[in-house]
Amino acid sequence: MVEFAVIAPVFLALVLGTIELGTALKVSNTMAAAIRGGGRLASMDWEGIVPDGMTTNAKVIEDINNFLAASSIPADDVTLTITSAEGEDAGQPFDLADPDNRLRLFKITAEVPYSAISLYPSHFMSGQVIKASIVSRAGRVPVMMGPRQAAGSPRT
Repeated sequence: MVEFAVIAPVFLALVLGTIELGTALKVSNTMAAAIRGGGRLASMDWEGIVPDGMTTNAKVIEDINNFLAASSIPADDVTLTITSAEGEDAGQPFDLADPDNRLRLFKITAEVPYSAISLYPSHFMSGQVIKASIVSRAGRVPVMMGPRQAAGSPRT
């Protein structure tokens, strides 16, 4: 019984730490998938996808936030930025709709405080940030359609 009293706290700390690490990795991977989808939207021909009165940057950020919220990540706590990834203006805000930015690299970054996603009230990782980013090229790649859609037939 003495052995259990000595080993149990160590075992419990390892199990809880493993669960917390798994949660952090899950959130990091989910954020990477969300910004990858946002980068895909930003790199394609978004004509007709972006509603009137909304900027392309706002649409990309809205779609990423919707993805995160559907994945149980508190979108209100996530900070999203779209910045230039090359040249003298690297790190500066990047306007996806600006024709001068065509074929330039941009970076989408998502950050969430660890305290917003932690399962346990732990001070061990307080002040830490989970971060994911992707670099993509701004362009107007046409959306691929099947032969029936290209001919004007309704989707079946």
